[in-house]
Amino acid sequence: MQHFHDEWIQEWCDRNGWTDLVRERYNSYWAFPPNCVMPEPIPQKVMRLIKNEKGLSNSEQKLLILTGAVAVVALISSCLWMSPMPLMLAFGFSAISFASMECEI
Repeated sequence: MQHFHDEWIQEWCDRNGWTDLVRERYNSYWAFPPNCVMPEPIPQKVMRLIKNEKGLSNSEQKLLILTGAVAVVALISSCLWMSPMPLMLAFGFSAISFASMECEI
């Protein structure tokens, strides 16, 4: 899951003089610091600050909405069928959803 928009990182790079931003993986960004000839990863401290400032990405927001919808459908179907199984499936889906939203930085 992509936790950052590329525009957020590019905006930080422009403000701080870093050039030639490259996304290696979903949450691994590299760029040339000011006056350097070798690219370096964007510092994790900076990534945490950007995440705290900007909030959730589009994919995270969609996953939260889907998780809420699954929970509501499970609650209704659990009442209709008088069975706890839909709630258990919704709990499992919620656990996987929130685990995937955990940012590794």
